[in-house]
Amino acid sequence: MKRAILRPDHLLPVHSVPPPWPGREVRLDGTTTYVRDTPATAPGAEPALYVHGLGGSSQNWTDLAGLLTDHLDGQAIDLPGFGRSEPGRRYTVPAFAERVIRWIEHSGRGPVHLFGNSLGGAVSVQVAGLRPDLVRTLTLISPALPFLDFRRSLQGRMLPVLAIPRGERLVGWRLARVAPEVMAQQVMEACVADLTRVCDQRRQEALEEIRARHETPHHAAAYVRTFRGLVSSFLRSYLPGPGSLWRLAGAVRAPTLVIGGLADRLVDVRVAPQTARAIPDSRLLMLDGVGHVAQLEVPRLVARSVLGLLAETGDPARRSDMAG
Repeated sequence: MKRAILRPDHLLPVHSVPPPWPGREVRLDGTTTYVRDTPATAPGAEPALYVHGLGGSSQNWTDLAGLLTDHLDGQAIDLPGFGRSEPGRRYTVPAFAERVIRWIEHSGRGPVHLFGNSLGGAVSVQVAGLRPDLVRTLTLISPALPFLDFRRSLQGRMLPVLAIPRGERLVGWRLARVAPEVMAQQVMEACVADLTRVCDQRRQEALEEIRARHETPHHAAAYVRTFRGLVSSFLRSYLPGPGSLWRLAGAVRAPTLVIGGLADRLVDVRVAPQTARAIPDSRLLMLDGVGHVAQLEVPRLVARSVLGLLAETGDPARRSDMAG
Protein backbone atom coordinates (compact mmCIF):
# COMPACT_ATOMS: atom_id res chain seq x y z
CA MET A 1 0.00 0.00 0.00
CA LYS A 2 1.29 3.43 -0.99
CA ARG A 3 0.11 6.97 -0.47
CA ALA A 4 -1.97 8.31 -3.35
CA ILE A 5 -0.44 10.96 -5.60
CA LEU A 6 -2.33 14.20 -6.24
CA ARG A 7 -1.65 15.86 -9.59
CA PRO A 8 -1.88 19.68 -9.86
CA ASP A 9 -5.35 21.19 -10.11
CA HIS A 10 -4.45 23.16 -13.26
CA LEU A 11 -4.38 19.88 -15.22
CA LEU A 12 -8.17 19.72 -14.85
CA PRO A 13 -10.79 21.68 -16.83
CA VAL A 14 -12.02 24.95 -15.38
CA HIS A 15 -14.83 24.66 -12.85
CA SER A 16 -18.29 24.05 -14.29
CA VAL A 17 -21.53 22.35 -13.28
CA PRO A 18 -22.60 20.23 -16.25
CA PRO A 19 -26.06 18.67 -16.39
CA PRO A 20 -26.30 14.87 -16.19
CA TRP A 21 -24.63 13.29 -19.19
CA PRO A 22 -26.95 11.96 -21.91
CA GLY A 23 -27.94 8.33 -21.63
CA ARG A 24 -29.46 5.51 -23.63
CA GLU A 25 -31.29 2.26 -23.06
CA VAL A 26 -29.47 -0.89 -24.11
CA ARG A 27 -31.02 -4.36 -24.29
CA LEU A 28 -28.67 -6.74 -22.52
CA ASP A 29 -29.58 -10.36 -21.81
CA GLY A 30 -33.27 -9.63 -22.24
CA THR A 31 -33.53 -6.58 -19.96
CA THR A 32 -32.91 -2.86 -20.36
CA THR A 33 -29.72 -1.38 -18.92
CA TYR A 34 -29.36 2.40 -18.88
CA VAL A 35 -25.93 3.82 -19.70
CA ARG A 36 -24.73 7.43 -19.67
CA ASP A 37 -21.87 8.48 -21.95
CA THR A 38 -19.25 11.10 -21.08
CA PRO A 39 -17.27 11.36 -24.34
CA ALA A 40 -13.56 12.05 -24.33
CA THR A 41 -12.36 15.54 -25.30
CA ALA A 42 -8.79 14.61 -26.23
CA PRO A 43 -7.19 11.98 -28.46
CA GLY A 44 -5.77 8.89 -26.81
CA ALA A 45 -8.33 8.80 -24.00
CA GLU A 46 -8.90 5.32 -22.62
CA PRO A 47 -12.26 3.69 -21.75
CA ALA A 48 -13.66 4.05 -18.24
CA LEU A 49 -16.73 2.61 -16.53
CA TYR A 50 -18.38 4.06 -13.41
CA VAL A 51 -20.53 1.96 -11.03
CA HIS A 52 -22.78 3.66 -8.44
CA GLY A 53 -23.71 2.68 -4.89
CA LEU A 54 -26.85 1.40 -3.14
CA GLY A 55 -29.77 3.67 -3.92
CA GLY A 56 -27.66 5.70 -6.34
CA SER A 57 -27.49 5.95 -10.11
CA SER A 58 -25.22 6.86 -12.99
CA GLN A 59 -25.88 10.55 -12.20
CA ASN A 60 -23.60 10.24 -9.16
CA TRP A 61 -20.61 10.42 -11.52
CA THR A 62 -21.52 13.56 -13.49
CA ASP A 63 -18.83 15.84 -12.10
CA LEU A 64 -15.94 13.38 -11.85
CA ALA A 65 -16.51 11.93 -15.31
CA GLY A 66 -16.60 15.45 -16.76
CA LEU A 67 -13.33 16.43 -15.09
CA LEU A 68 -11.55 13.40 -16.56
CA THR A 69 -12.65 13.71 -20.20
CA ASP A 70 -9.17 14.76 -21.36
CA HIS A 71 -7.94 11.35 -20.22
CA LEU A 72 -10.91 8.97 -20.05
CA ASP A 73 -13.80 8.14 -22.38
CA GLY A 74 -16.43 7.50 -19.74
CA GLN A 75 -19.58 5.44 -19.39
CA ALA A 76 -21.70 5.17 -16.23
CA ILE A 77 -24.11 2.28 -15.80
CA ASP A 78 -27.36 2.05 -13.84
CA LEU A 79 -27.35 -1.28 -12.02
CA PRO A 80 -30.50 -3.44 -12.38
CA GLY A 81 -33.41 -1.98 -10.42
CA PHE A 82 -31.74 1.43 -9.98
CA GLY A 83 -31.76 4.65 -11.96
CA ARG A 84 -33.45 3.96 -15.28
CA SER A 85 -32.49 0.29 -15.61
CA GLU A 86 -35.15 -2.39 -15.45
CA PRO A 87 -35.39 -4.61 -12.35
CA GLY A 88 -33.17 -7.66 -12.07
CA ARG A 89 -33.89 -11.22 -10.99
CA ARG A 90 -31.23 -11.23 -8.27
CA TYR A 91 -29.86 -8.36 -6.19
CA THR A 92 -26.54 -9.71 -4.96
CA VAL A 93 -22.96 -8.54 -5.38
CA PRO A 94 -22.17 -11.47 -7.72
CA ALA A 95 -25.28 -10.75 -9.81
CA PHE A 96 -24.37 -7.07 -10.18
CA ALA A 97 -20.77 -8.01 -10.99
CA GLU A 98 -22.06 -10.35 -13.69
CA ARG A 99 -24.03 -7.47 -15.22
CA VAL A 100 -20.95 -5.20 -15.21
CA ILE A 101 -18.85 -7.94 -16.81
CA ARG A 102 -21.52 -8.52 -19.45
CA TRP A 103 -21.67 -4.81 -20.22
CA ILE A 104 -17.89 -4.55 -20.67
CA GLU A 105 -17.96 -7.59 -22.95
CA HIS A 106 -21.03 -6.32 -24.84
CA SER A 107 -19.57 -2.85 -25.37
CA GLY A 108 -16.22 -4.23 -26.54
CA ARG A 109 -14.38 -1.49 -24.63
CA GLY A 110 -12.38 -3.64 -22.22
CA PRO A 111 -10.11 -3.48 -20.46
CA VAL A 112 -11.51 -0.38 -18.75
CA HIS A 113 -10.52 1.93 -15.95
CA LEU A 114 -13.16 0.75 -13.46
CA PHE A 115 -14.63 3.05 -10.78
CA GLY A 116 -16.92 1.97 -7.95
CA ASN A 117 -18.54 3.81 -5.06
CA SER A 118 -19.97 2.02 -1.99
CA LEU A 119 -21.91 -1.02 -3.28
CA GLY A 120 -20.35 -0.28 -6.66
CA GLY A 121 -16.95 -0.62 -5.00
CA ALA A 122 -17.78 -4.12 -3.76
CA VAL A 123 -19.08 -5.01 -7.23
CA SER A 124 -15.94 -3.61 -8.86
CA VAL A 125 -13.68 -5.61 -6.55
CA GLN A 126 -15.54 -8.76 -7.58
CA VAL A 127 -15.17 -7.86 -11.27
CA ALA A 128 -11.46 -7.09 -10.95
CA GLY A 129 -10.80 -10.20 -8.86
CA LEU A 130 -12.60 -12.57 -11.23
CA ARG A 131 -11.85 -10.94 -14.59
CA PRO A 132 -8.46 -9.17 -14.48
CA ASP A 133 -8.47 -9.11 -18.28
CA LEU A 134 -11.29 -6.53 -18.21
CA VAL A 135 -9.75 -4.01 -15.77
CA ARG A 136 -6.85 -1.61 -16.48
CA THR A 137 -7.01 0.23 -13.17
CA LEU A 138 -9.45 0.19 -10.26
CA THR A 139 -10.65 3.22 -8.29
CA LEU A 140 -12.73 2.54 -5.17
CA ILE A 141 -14.51 5.36 -3.33
CA SER A 142 -15.81 4.39 0.13
CA PRO A 143 -16.08 0.76 -1.01
CA ALA A 144 -18.70 -1.26 0.87
CA LEU A 145 -16.43 -4.16 1.67
CA PRO A 146 -17.32 -6.30 4.69
CA PHE A 147 -17.49 -4.99 8.25
CA LEU A 148 -19.55 -6.40 11.10
CA ASP A 149 -19.98 -3.49 13.50
CA PHE A 150 -23.13 -1.93 12.06
CA ARG A 151 -23.17 0.65 14.83
CA ARG A 152 -20.65 2.43 12.57
CA SER A 153 -23.24 2.83 9.81
CA LEU A 154 -26.52 4.71 9.61
CA GLN A 155 -27.76 1.79 7.53
CA GLY A 156 -27.52 -0.44 10.59
CA ARG A 157 -31.03 0.67 11.48
CA MET A 158 -32.22 -1.11 8.33
CA LEU A 159 -31.11 -4.52 9.64
CA PRO A 160 -34.42 -5.39 11.38
CA VAL A 161 -36.23 -4.99 8.04
CA LEU A 162 -34.20 -7.87 6.62
CA ALA A 163 -35.79 -10.25 9.12
CA ILE A 164 -39.32 -9.35 8.04
CA PRO A 165 -40.81 -11.42 5.20
CA ARG A 166 -41.39 -9.08 2.27
CA GLY A 167 -39.80 -6.24 4.19
CA GLU A 168 -39.72 -4.26 0.97
CA ARG A 169 -43.46 -3.67 1.38
CA LEU A 170 -42.86 -1.97 4.72
CA VAL A 171 -40.09 0.16 3.19
CA GLY A 172 -42.30 1.05 0.24
CA TRP A 173 -45.13 2.04 2.60
CA ARG A 174 -42.80 4.28 4.58
CA LEU A 175 -41.17 5.86 1.50
CA ALA A 176 -44.57 6.70 0.06
CA ARG A 177 -45.29 8.79 3.17
CA VAL A 178 -42.09 10.85 3.07
CA ALA A 179 -42.17 13.95 0.88
CA PRO A 180 -39.54 13.84 -1.90
CA GLU A 181 -38.02 17.11 -0.62
CA VAL A 182 -37.56 15.60 2.85
CA MET A 183 -36.15 12.37 1.45
CA ALA A 184 -33.66 14.23 -0.77
CA GLN A 185 -32.44 16.22 2.24
CA GLN A 186 -32.09 13.06 4.34
CA VAL A 187 -30.09 11.31 1.61
CA MET A 188 -27.78 14.30 1.24
CA GLU A 189 -27.21 14.53 4.99
CA ALA A 190 -26.37 10.83 5.17
CA CYS A 191 -23.96 10.87 2.23
CA VAL A 192 -22.30 14.30 2.36
CA ALA A 193 -20.31 15.69 5.28
CA ASP A 194 -20.40 19.36 4.22
CA LEU A 195 -23.61 20.24 2.39
CA THR A 196 -22.23 23.65 1.36
CA ARG A 197 -20.08 21.76 -1.17
CA VAL A 198 -23.19 20.62 -3.07
CA CYS A 199 -24.55 23.30 -5.40
CA ASP A 200 -28.23 24.07 -5.93
CA GLN A 201 -28.25 22.35 -9.33
CA ARG A 202 -27.05 19.06 -7.85
CA ARG A 203 -29.61 19.32 -5.05
CA GLN A 204 -32.39 19.85 -7.60
CA GLU A 205 -31.19 16.88 -9.66
CA ALA A 206 -31.19 14.71 -6.53
CA LEU A 207 -34.75 15.81 -5.78
CA GLU A 208 -35.85 14.96 -9.32
CA GLU A 209 -34.32 11.49 -8.97
CA ILE A 210 -36.15 10.92 -5.69
CA ARG A 211 -39.44 11.96 -7.32
CA ALA A 212 -38.81 9.52 -10.16
CA ARG A 213 -38.19 6.72 -7.65
CA HIS A 214 -41.54 7.41 -6.00
CA GLU A 215 -43.14 6.60 -9.34
CA THR A 216 -41.14 3.37 -9.80
CA PRO A 217 -42.97 0.39 -8.28
CA HIS A 218 -39.87 -1.80 -8.00
CA HIS A 219 -37.57 0.68 -6.24
CA ALA A 220 -38.31 -0.34 -2.62
CA ALA A 221 -37.93 -4.03 -3.42
CA ALA A 222 -34.67 -3.44 -5.29
CA TYR A 223 -33.29 -1.40 -2.39
CA VAL A 224 -34.20 -3.87 0.36
CA ARG A 225 -33.16 -6.95 -1.61
CA THR A 226 -29.84 -5.32 -2.54
CA PHE A 227 -29.19 -4.38 1.07
CA ARG A 228 -30.00 -7.95 2.09
CA GLY A 229 -27.61 -9.26 -0.57
CA LEU A 230 -24.86 -6.91 0.56
CA VAL A 231 -25.20 -7.95 4.21
CA SER A 232 -25.14 -11.62 3.16
CA SER A 233 -21.90 -11.00 1.28
CA PHE A 234 -20.45 -9.40 4.42
CA LEU A 235 -21.28 -12.48 6.51
CA ARG A 236 -19.95 -14.92 3.90
CA SER A 237 -16.66 -13.04 3.80
CA TYR A 238 -15.92 -14.10 7.38
CA LEU A 239 -16.78 -17.75 6.83
CA PRO A 240 -14.73 -20.52 5.21
CA GLY A 241 -15.27 -21.24 1.53
CA PRO A 242 -15.37 -19.30 -1.73
CA GLY A 243 -17.12 -15.99 -2.25
CA SER A 244 -15.27 -13.85 0.30
CA LEU A 245 -14.92 -10.27 -0.90
CA TRP A 246 -11.73 -9.98 1.14
CA ARG A 247 -10.22 -12.98 -0.64
CA LEU A 248 -11.28 -11.48 -3.97
CA ALA A 249 -9.64 -8.19 -2.98
CA GLY A 250 -6.40 -10.09 -2.43
CA ALA A 251 -6.72 -11.48 -5.96
CA VAL A 252 -6.99 -8.05 -7.63
CA ARG A 253 -3.99 -7.41 -9.87
CA ALA A 254 -4.97 -4.05 -11.33
CA PRO A 255 -3.27 -0.92 -9.98
CA THR A 256 -5.80 0.40 -7.47
CA LEU A 257 -6.68 3.71 -5.86
CA VAL A 258 -8.75 3.56 -2.65
CA ILE A 259 -10.40 6.75 -1.38
CA GLY A 260 -12.15 7.02 1.96
CA GLY A 261 -13.90 9.86 3.76
CA LEU A 262 -13.13 10.25 7.45
CA ALA A 263 -16.66 11.62 7.97
CA ASP A 264 -18.34 8.66 6.22
CA ARG A 265 -21.58 7.79 8.05
CA LEU A 266 -22.54 4.75 5.94
CA VAL A 267 -19.40 2.59 5.68
CA ASP A 268 -17.05 2.02 8.62
CA VAL A 269 -14.14 4.44 8.05
CA ARG A 270 -11.70 1.61 8.77
CA VAL A 271 -12.78 -0.26 5.64
CA ALA A 272 -10.92 1.90 3.09
CA PRO A 273 -7.48 1.38 4.71
CA GLN A 274 -8.26 -2.32 5.16
CA THR A 275 -9.16 -2.54 1.47
CA ALA A 276 -5.91 -0.86 0.46
CA ARG A 277 -3.96 -3.30 2.62
CA ALA A 278 -5.76 -6.28 1.05
CA ILE A 279 -5.16 -5.28 -2.59
CA PRO A 280 -1.53 -5.91 -3.58
CA ASP A 281 -0.89 -2.86 -5.83
CA SER A 282 -2.82 -0.15 -4.01
CA ARG A 283 -2.71 3.54 -3.14
CA LEU A 284 -4.73 5.12 -0.31
CA LEU A 285 -6.22 8.59 0.06
CA MET A 286 -8.14 9.40 3.25
CA LEU A 287 -10.03 12.71 3.16
CA ASP A 288 -10.69 14.65 6.34
CA GLY A 289 -14.17 16.15 6.63
CA VAL A 290 -15.50 14.24 3.61
CA GLY A 291 -18.41 11.80 3.63
CA HIS A 292 -19.53 8.74 1.68
CA VAL A 293 -19.57 10.14 -1.87
CA ALA A 294 -16.29 11.97 -2.34
CA GLN A 295 -16.84 12.10 -6.12
CA LEU A 296 -19.88 14.31 -5.44
CA GLU A 297 -18.53 16.29 -2.49
CA VAL A 298 -14.95 17.00 -3.61
CA PRO A 299 -14.80 15.92 -7.28
CA ARG A 300 -11.70 17.94 -8.17
CA LEU A 301 -9.71 16.39 -5.34
CA VAL A 302 -10.80 12.92 -6.42
CA ALA A 303 -9.97 13.72 -10.05
CA ARG A 304 -6.47 14.88 -9.07
CA SER A 305 -5.86 11.55 -7.33
CA VAL A 306 -7.14 9.66 -10.38
CA LEU A 307 -4.72 11.62 -12.57
CA GLY A 308 -1.99 10.56 -10.16
CA LEU A 309 -2.95 6.92 -10.65
CA LEU A 310 -3.04 7.31 -14.43
CA ALA A 311 0.32 9.11 -14.51
CA GLU A 312 1.92 6.42 -12.40
CA THR A 313 0.51 3.42 -14.27
CA GLY A 314 0.06 4.65 -17.85
CA ASP A 315 2.42 4.27 -20.78
CA PRO A 316 5.49 6.58 -20.97
CA ALA A 317 3.91 8.91 -23.55
CA ARG A 318 0.84 9.45 -21.38
CA ARG A 319 2.98 10.06 -18.30
CA SER A 320 4.94 12.70 -20.20
CA ASP A 321 1.73 14.42 -21.37
CA MET A 322 0.40 14.59 -17.80
CA ALA A 323 3.60 15.88 -16.26
CA GLY A 324 2.95 19.48 -17.26
